Amino acid sequence: MGKRTVKVGLVQTSCSSNLAENMSKAISGIREAAAKGAQIVCLQELFRSLYFCDVEDHDNFKLAESIPGPSTDALAPLAKELGVVIVASLFEKRAEGLYHNTTAVLDADGSYLGKYRKMHIPDDPGYYEKFYFTPGDMGYKVFKTKFATIGVLICWDQWYPEAARITSLMGAEMLFYPTAIGWNIAQDEATNSEQYQAWQTIQRSHAVANGVPVVSVNRVGFEGDMKFWGGSFVTNAFGRVLFQADHEKETIHVQELDMDNSDRYRTHWPFLRDRRIDSYSPILKRFIDED
Repeated sequence: MGKRTVKVGLVQTSCSSNLAENMSKAISGIREAAAKGAQIVCLQELFRSLYFCDVEDHDNFKLAESIPGPSTDALAPLAKELGVVIVASLFEKRAEGLYHNTTAVLDADGSYLGKYRKMHIPDDPGYYEKFYFTPGDMGYKVFKTKFATIGVLICWDQWYPEAARITSLMGAEMLFYPTAIGWNIAQDEATNSEQYQAWQTIQRSHAVANGVPVVSVNRVGFEGDMKFWGGSFVTNAFGRVLFQADHEKETIHVQELDMDNSDRYRTHWPFLRDRRIDSYSPILKRFIDED
């Protein structure tokens, strides 16, 4: 019996204020990735628009849509035509006044498998997401696609080992992170480098701790005071970077992953086996003190 592999594609692009143009660029990227052999293609966070969370503006709620809705209706036939799984990050309008940062997953036959709503919501200068998004209430999710059982998390979730751990324990064979993160244009290069390295390192650690590959897909280009840093990457199940995209160029890349490696790494480095689950209840506290 031969080894099991899965080819994952990432679509790293810049965005504009033209929603139709952004969707067209995403579709072109998916087609290019599929032509290169991709079986699962991941788009960047909120790919349909500019990253609107850099300001608090009520007009931006008009960008939201239902899920399933117009974007999944456009992407589902494409997934079926190309025979690829599509991971699509969207701004979800759940009800009047209730919005989420959500990723939809479409299987290779065009069927809608479900969605994951971002759990961790930032509120930083230039990232005013709590103005727009309600924290996810669906918990962590895995999706059994044609090619692999995948876990999907979103951007700020990247910093939390707990999110990666729970998703992996639910059976995810790989983790996908659509993301939108960058540098303030006033920052110095040392700070830029430190921030990017921290971002990549924490995600590589999720691969190591859980024995699963990680695919992180970012955007590029200048938007307001932000230079989105690109740098999308793919690791193997032991955190080794197999591919890293440029910090400035739009990139469509396909990476073959050896799925047998997860068992090998988990067997030789048995972090999951050695977990002391009986000792972890204090993690449910906000902070471990007398109060």
